Amino acid sequence: MRRTPALLAVLVLSVLLIPAMLHAAVEKMAYDPENCLGCHGSKISLERFAASVHGKNGCTSCHLQSAELKKHMSGFTKLDKVNCAGCHSSQAKEFAESVHAKNGLTCTSCHTDIHGLTRQKNDKKAVSQACLKCHENQKEYLGSVHGVALMKGNPDAPSCADCHGLHQIKKIEAANTVAGRMFHSDTCIPCHSNEEMMHRNHVNGHAVETYLESYHGKGYRLGMLEKGAGCSDCHTAHNVLNKENPQSSIHPNNAAKACAQCHTKATALFAKFYSHGSHHDRQNYPLMYWTFKAMTGLLVGTFAVFWLHTLLWMIRGFVENREKQKALAAGHVHHQHIEEPHKLYYRFTKRHIFLHFTVIVSFMGLSLTGLPLKFSDQAWAVSMMNFFGGVENAGLIHRGCAVLTGFYFLSALYMCVDFLFLRKDIPGNFLQRMFGPDSLMPNLRDIKDVTGMVKWFLFKGPKPTFDRWTYWEKFDFIAVFWGMFAIGGSGLMLWFPEFFGQFLPGWAFNLATIVHSDEALLATGFIFTVHFFNTHGRPEKFPMDFVIFNGQMAKEEFIEERGDQWKRYEERGILHHLEVRKPSGALYDFVFKTFGFIAVITGLSLVVAMLWAFLA
Repeated sequence: MRRTPALLAVLVLSVLLIPAMLHAAVEKMAYDPENCLGCHGSKISLERFAASVHGKNGCTSCHLQSAELKKHMSGFTKLDKVNCAGCHSSQAKEFAESVHAKNGLTCTSCHTDIHGLTRQKNDKKAVSQACLKCHENQKEYLGSVHGVALMKGNPDAPSCADCHGLHQIKKIEAANTVAGRMFHSDTCIPCHSNEEMMHRNHVNGHAVETYLESYHGKGYRLGMLEKGAGCSDCHTAHNVLNKENPQSSIHPNNAAKACAQCHTKATALFAKFYSHGSHHDRQNYPLMYWTFKAMTGLLVGTFAVFWLHTLLWMIRGFVENREKQKALAAGHVHHQHIEEPHKLYYRFTKRHIFLHFTVIVSFMGLSLTGLPLKFSDQAWAVSMMNFFGGVENAGLIHRGCAVLTGFYFLSALYMCVDFLFLRKDIPGNFLQRMFGPDSLMPNLRDIKDVTGMVKWFLFKGPKPTFDRWTYWEKFDFIAVFWGMFAIGGSGLMLWFPEFFGQFLPGWAFNLATIVHSDEALLATGFIFTVHFFNTHGRPEKFPMDFVIFNGQMAKEEFIEERGDQWKRYEERGILHHLEVRKPSGALYDFVFKTFGFIAVITGLSLVVAMLWAFLA
């Protein structure tokens, strides 16, 4: 009973306060829009507002200050700008980061009829029409294949928002920046890579694939191309028209002008380049198809023969090494009749060593900068391009190494002329020298050597002894000449397209790209597998044959491997000219062995990367 006074007090206060609280709450409740339109009806239609997307809301849902009706009507309450973020938070956040917001635009700049706004979700036509109210200079879009399809109601047709975004519209960076160049293709690829969508709209479904296989596309995929063409550079950004349309940027009459934006000396002949040509399309691009088939046949055939040769040698060499070890254990010394077996003789001159060094440097540079472009879809390719600082920097290194390749090729030509016509220490006339035992030109002796090696591989005969050059060394040398015409010739075309485009049709560059790419793949794969095995990986030489770096080899090795050369030189009495007076120094050996191992490890790493790319 002691609580009765307290309860009575609470009841009394409730009776007095509740009406006042209810009055205040009612005062701040959202009023029926009809109340507001009593004053604002001349500007806002009740019917249109009721039918709008905001029609279920009261006026005070947005105009918060007007909730205090008496103050609002008496003019004491000044309305603040409506904050759409209260309901549209995600869109407002995106818009705040857009170029529109940074230039002072607001939501109502685009959504102008805010009180009669109807639902526009998925209404691409309405979106583009809203954009064109301000961007009148882009009305050519309406006449493009995209705009025409959009106005006909094609849901696949891109609106302004599909390319530029809806609320979070970014500033388009300058065309000479990486971001600007990337944007020229970023907006097109998502739709045009959808083959199903392209098929139902009768559009080339392989345009993206063929673009990404081009030099421009590879640079785009690596994400660092500052000068390569993007989709809109050729097709334009807004006035995209069919190729048959005379106003199209890619119409045969206008194609050269489109190319000349970058290739200033482009001609109509130059513009015959197959921008989206595919070497898989025999019907439309037969030259590309058969060039690719020929290069693939050369590549597969070469690797099939020499990888089998390498495998058989690896097995037979392992068995021979085991036999030598057993003989040593039994007390039989190999070549025990040779006096001074470790005496050194020169196999190569300083000129040979220097040229081989330039070959290694140039070839490694070409491989390290070329393979990432070849396999531009691989993560390791992107990392390598990052290391070089971008495609342009890698291109400079690549071309520098190409110049170095030209230098050693011209040096080799001079050495051939010197060997055939100038030197006095080699007997015979021009033809005798060319096909003689000291020449790198293949001859009938090589057939005998190949047959002997195959018999040895199959345990059918002894290992043959060779003369100055083996048949695989001759193949390596001749391959340089073929490579210079195939890789070097095509590389020059791709390096100076405007010059060659003055007298060669543009599709010649498509063929040059196939030849350059596949021949380079053949060269790198051959050098890093077959050549590395023949020189460093075979059991009797592993882990490295150092003769090419110091030019010196032991007498025992000389007789065992090149016994016929030893006998011939012995009969001529010229062996004393090859005796090494002073072996290479420790520092020299350390530096060049380190260099050699780095080259071998780099080459084998690239082989792994290439295999990974093919398997992936």
